[in-house]
Amino acid sequence: MNKFSRTPVAAPFAAVAPERSVDEITGSRRLRRMRKADWSRRLVQESRLSVDDLIWPLFLIEGKNRAEPVEAMPGVARYTVDLAVKQAERAAKLGIPAIATFPNIEQARRDETGSHSLDADNLINRATRAIKQAVPEIGIITDVALDPFTSHGHDGILRDGEIVNDETVAQIAAAAVEQAAAGADIIAPSDMMDGRVGAIRDALDRNGFQNVAIMSYATKFASAFYGPYREAIGTGGLLKGDKKTYYIDPANSDEAVREAEQDLSEGADMLIVKPGLPYLDIVRRLKDAFGVPTFAYQVSGEYSMIKAAAANGWIDGERAMMESLLAFKRAGCDGILTYFAPEVAERL
Repeated sequence: MNKFSRTPVAAPFAAVAPERSVDEITGSRRLRRMRKADWSRRLVQESRLSVDDLIWPLFLIEGKNRAEPVEAMPGVARYTVDLAVKQAERAAKLGIPAIATFPNIEQARRDETGSHSLDADNLINRATRAIKQAVPEIGIITDVALDPFTSHGHDGILRDGEIVNDETVAQIAAAAVEQAAAGADIIAPSDMMDGRVGAIRDALDRNGFQNVAIMSYATKFASAFYGPYREAIGTGGLLKGDKKTYYIDPANSDEAVREAEQDLSEGADMLIVKPGLPYLDIVRRLKDAFGVPTFAYQVSGEYSMIKAAAANGWIDGERAMMESLLAFKRAGCDGILTYFAPEVAERL
C-alpha cells in the first residue's frame, strides 16, 4: 500500500526471459551485424550520392559585376552574366556536370505574351553563349516556360483569363530553337502545356538541332513549395490567379504517370519530377514504369526550409542536406537539381 491509500500497489514487472532465444526468433538473421562499424556500413550502403548527380540552378539578372542575394533563399543569389560565368567555372572545377539557368527579366521587357522569350539576345541566351564560350565542358539546361517573361507571371499566354495552350506551345517551340542556337545542351520545358514536347522536338530537328536533348518537367505539381523561387525570378507579386489549370493536382499520381508517358511518346529524353521530397513516390513510379533517366528538382521551398531550420539551430543543416539528397537517390533519381549543389560538391 502507499501512504495515501489502503489499495495495494502492484510490484514492478520483473524481467522475464523469452521462451525462445533471439537467434530462434530471428532465425539467426541479425541485421545489426553489418551496422556495427563505419567500414561495414559503407560496404553495404545501397544508395550513394556523388558530384555526378548534381545540377546547379543559377538565377540571372541584367547588369555587370553584380550579385543580388535572394532574401528568401539564404546563400543563393542572382548573378549578372559575367558573374554567372565565374559561377559556371566554379561548378566545373567542383565536377558538377551541368547548370540550369533561370532569368529574372526586367519588368519593362515583360508583356502579356512573354514575347521577349523569342529575342535571340535576351538574358538567358546571352548567358548561355558566354558560359559556353568560357566553360565549354559544362552542360547548360534552359527552360522555355514563359513565366519569367510575362507581365502576369503565368507559364503561358493569357487570353481572356485563360492560359491558351496551342499558341503557347508554338511560342515556346520557337524560343527553344533560339536557346539551342545560343548553345543550350538540354531544353527543359516546365510549362505543362499539352503537346509541347513533340512541338519542341519537331522545331529542334527542323532547325538542325537533332542532338539537343529534352528534359521534360513531365510531372510538375501545383505546389506550395515554389514561393522563394518566384521571388528569385521576380514573379511573386505578378501572378494573377493560380496555376492549377495546367499544373498537376498534388493529390494525383496516376495522372502524373500519364503525363510522363505522353511526354516520352512525344520525344522526351528524360523526365523531371517537381517538387522533390514531397513527391518521391512519383519518382519511384516513373522509374519503375519507364526506366528512363529520371530527375527531381529540390525546389526553393525545400531548400529554404532546411536552411531556416538550421539557422535556428533546430536541425543539423549539413546532415539534413545530405540526407535529403540521398532520399532522391534511394527513390530512383539519376540526378537532382538542387541549390545545395556547390555546397554538397565541396563536401563530397
